[in-house]
Amino acid sequence: MDEILSKRMDEMAKISFECSCGRTHTLDIDKLIMGQGVIKRLPEILEDFKEKKIYMLSDNHTYQAAGEKVYEVLCNSGFQVKSVVLDSGGNVLIPDEKAVGKMFMELEENTGMITAVGSGTLNDMAKYMSARTKIPYTIVCTAPSMDGYASSGAPLMNGGRKISYNAVLPYAIVGDTDVMKKAPMRMIHAGYGDVIGKLTALADWKLSHELTGEYYCETIVKLVQKAIDKVVENRQKLARREEEAVLYLIEALTLTGVAMGLIGVSRPASGAEHMLSHYWEMAVIARGENPELHGIKVGIATPLIAEVFDEMQDLLPDSVKAMAPSAKYIQKIMTEAGAPLHPTEAGIDKNLFYHGLLEGNTVRERYSILDFAVKEGRMEKIAEGLTKRFYL
Repeated sequence: MDEILSKRMDEMAKISFECSCGRTHTLDIDKLIMGQGVIKRLPEILEDFKEKKIYMLSDNHTYQAAGEKVYEVLCNSGFQVKSVVLDSGGNVLIPDEKAVGKMFMELEENTGMITAVGSGTLNDMAKYMSARTKIPYTIVCTAPSMDGYASSGAPLMNGGRKISYNAVLPYAIVGDTDVMKKAPMRMIHAGYGDVIGKLTALADWKLSHELTGEYYCETIVKLVQKAIDKVVENRQKLARREEEAVLYLIEALTLTGVAMGLIGVSRPASGAEHMLSHYWEMAVIARGENPELHGIKVGIATPLIAEVFDEMQDLLPDSVKAMAPSAKYIQKIMTEAGAPLHPTEAGIDKNLFYHGLLEGNTVRERYSILDFAVKEGRMEKIAEGLTKRFYL
């Protein structure tokens, strides 16, 4: 039971075990490969697909970061590779109808493997295509910027709204630290913010378990917490792009996805801090503006949600009090990693900030500290206090 807590990352692929929570957890990912120079191992990783075409998907930024090298490594080993580079110009690639349509139109017959080279958006697009075509996909990570590499959801833009579609887990996740340590620091900070957001997400999960009876797995919580601890311990090294710290970050982000895959829901990774981030993001996109990286917004939202936990301490169950991080602690570890903290750094104006706090719980049907504060009649006062503090 619970042997996953002692496994290395690469040993977790295809794992199945009886958990102390009473369930059998299974991970349907064939290969988890992290470390220095692992792009060179792609011919070995994808050996079973050599007789069919490889559809390689990237954008103009990720092609330069790693796509060209992936293409070269595979072609030099005798693979048939079709490379499709989506043009995002100087902006972030938006996974809207145009980009997704282009991706499908370029797909050729006899394709055996989709290989996405990128981070959040390209991974989401590839897993969506994989789910619809039944062609497996591999993700070659270019930045430790988010936790969706090992998740089965695919958030895409449709009609101006961000909708999470059911998708599939990847065949393989390949995380080369030689590539990821060179990612823009904003993307590294995004990954860090996403990891720190798990602290309030886990507290939200425990709160829901205590108040609504929602399923809860202590083993999964320990798995995620162990990964978070490594990242936090190395936060100052991360600010210096040290390889070990970057490896811990991508492992933590991947492990969170593994945790989601093991139990089939995103509870270990996503709570009120993500709902607040999604609320902000949808509003910014609706205005026709490019949103800040998801993890940056999650990192900014996390101390705000921690503050809500602080304000509700007198009413929280003792088990939740023990788990919920203080806003002061979150602010400290964010600052020491050099990560953004002020909402204006993500383009969040006063009105959006205030209404996000009041309405963030409506983004999805998932019980959180925001619902608890609304139910107890305290959310409006908390939102007013935080708004005054950040927007004088």
